[in-house]
Amino acid sequence: MSTTTDNGFDARIKKVQRSHARMARGYDAKVGRDGLIVFRPKRPKPRLPLRGLILLVAAFIGFKVLVLMQIGDLAYQTRIDAMMSGSKAEKVGAYVLQIDPVTRTIADQLAPLF
Repeated sequence: MSTTTDNGFDARIKKVQRSHARMARGYDAKVGRDGLIVFRPKRPKPRLPLRGLILLVAAFIGFKVLVLMQIGDLAYQTRIDAMMSGSKAEKVGAYVLQIDPVTRTIADQLAPLF
């Protein structure tokens, strides 16, 4: 009989320890309908901020569009071709900076405004 009680007690202790570890990372306190204050652990936020990543990609595409509109298609492609004949890092940069359909479409849409 003592082993089942000990197992139940050990399980409760583990549950309390897990709850304590989760609440150590932050918690919310809410008052229930009965007036009891209940503490619940906060949900962990995603490690990768999706909104920041999307804004970074949008800013990068915007930069490419502005440079493309400023210097023109031919000069832009000439510079990309020159980068393609460089080192490995320059080749990666040229691949990332090449004119893609999204950049082309946005540049064509904004061209009449500038």
